[in-house]
Amino acid sequence: MKINILTLFPKMFEGFVSESIISRAIKFGAVEVNIIDIRDYCFDKHKQADDMPFGGGNGMVMKPEPLFLALENLSGKVIYTSPQGKTFNQEIAKELAKEEELTIIAGHYEGIDERVVENKVDMELSIGDFVLTGGELPAMVISDTIIRLLPDVIKKDSYENDSFYNGLLDYPHYTRPAEYKGLRVPDVLISGNHKKIDEWRLKESLKRTYLRRRDLIEKRELTKLEKKLLDEIKEEIKKEEV
Repeated sequence: MKINILTLFPKMFEGFVSESIISRAIKFGAVEVNIIDIRDYCFDKHKQADDMPFGGGNGMVMKPEPLFLALENLSGKVIYTSPQGKTFNQEIAKELAKEEELTIIAGHYEGIDERVVENKVDMELSIGDFVLTGGELPAMVISDTIIRLLPDVIKKDSYENDSFYNGLLDYPHYTRPAEYKGLRVPDVLISGNHKKIDEWRLKESLKRTYLRRRDLIEKRELTKLEKKLLDEIKEEIKKEEV
């Protein structure tokens, strides 16, 4: 896969592409990440990429010319990071991971000229209902989520157990030592009984989701086992509340 990111602040991505899983994915060729400085497509002497909005108002707007020029040399689905966009989630990430090339425009200031959105953008994405100084962090979040789904970047069974991948929040995790300062890990996890471990993990995942994100439970088509475990969870919660 190829991911192109158009930004006014390319140095913000130096750590992103040079550390951890993303760096390894780039090195072994699972993904090519191109960080493109929008100002390279500004041809006035001041390299001006923004201007005052028509009609007046506060803030500045990113100019259309540099973005149109930059996009001429790129292909694939074009994404614009915007507060007005659809909220990014794991399902969208899984669909985007099937693409051969993506281009992400990291918005800034009051946003980009609407003519770019109307004529070049395929999808507007937001990472949540809050305000950031620019679209660089959302571009990293979107790219990171997609890259880790690509073949051989991480083990398939690792990301399939992540929160949201299967529609549930993740279960609790523990590691050695089995006891620390009198605090023990659940006995089932060191029992060696993998069937019971799997069932415990599913139940804990359901419990966390029921308590923290009940909307995910409501959207999920529960299996027979999940319904049984969820009934047990509800009974346990009732007893705790008494």
